[in-house]
Amino acid sequence: MKIALLGYGKMGKEIEKIALLRNHTISLVIDINNSRELTVENLQKSDVAIDFSTPSSAAENILKCFEAGVPIVCGTTGWMEKTDEIRNKCRAMNQALFFSSNFSIGVNIFFAVNRYLAKVMNSFEEYNVDMKEIHHIHKLDAPSGTAITLAGDIISCSNRKQKWELNAVSEGEVIGIKAEREGEVPGTHFVKWDSPVDSIEICHMAKNRKGFAFGAVLAAEFIKDKKGIYSMQDLLKL
Repeated sequence: MKIALLGYGKMGKEIEKIALLRNHTISLVIDINNSRELTVENLQKSDVAIDFSTPSSAAENILKCFEAGVPIVCGTTGWMEKTDEIRNKCRAMNQALFFSSNFSIGVNIFFAVNRYLAKVMNSFEEYNVDMKEIHHIHKLDAPSGTAITLAGDIISCSNRKQKWELNAVSEGEVIGIKAEREGEVPGTHFVKWDSPVDSIEICHMAKNRKGFAFGAVLAAEFIKDKKGIYSMQDLLKL
């Protein structure tokens, strides 16, 4: 399979390593230094594109892939205000988009555990929930897309929580999400349910970027020759 890499930072390079190990070919690499080469003609030399670029360029990259008729896997976060527009375009143009806030298999299992725990806790009003995420200092968005997904899943399972707020106190209808940036931390997420008598906390701690990159390549293999909108829940059937 021929893969176009849109974004060639640390994640892009890790994806390249795994793709080559799985006998794929990197047919196009786009980064800040050659962004003008992201053309329909160049994209059409690839079977699928994988985007780990920047929040400011992700939506435009996705639309360019739609125009080229190339399925795209997008792992860039921070552009969620354009989600509805992108989804509508994908359907209208009969194209393929695989989007996830996190491509790690472990994180997606963590998502499933979080949803289950949130459903259980909905019956126990004495427990309040708050969240914390820690990432490397180069991450451009806060809170992380993973934290937003975790909070959104809690809200969908809860009669008490209606919204999340960055660096806020968790009380009433609000889930507070604390975002910390330090060193080269690839990603750590905590969800804590606290009551006057005890606490229950679940955590996912990424050790490196390999898990994210492996999941992105699996997503590219999954979406090749497909049409529609997909996520890691479709791939892993969680």
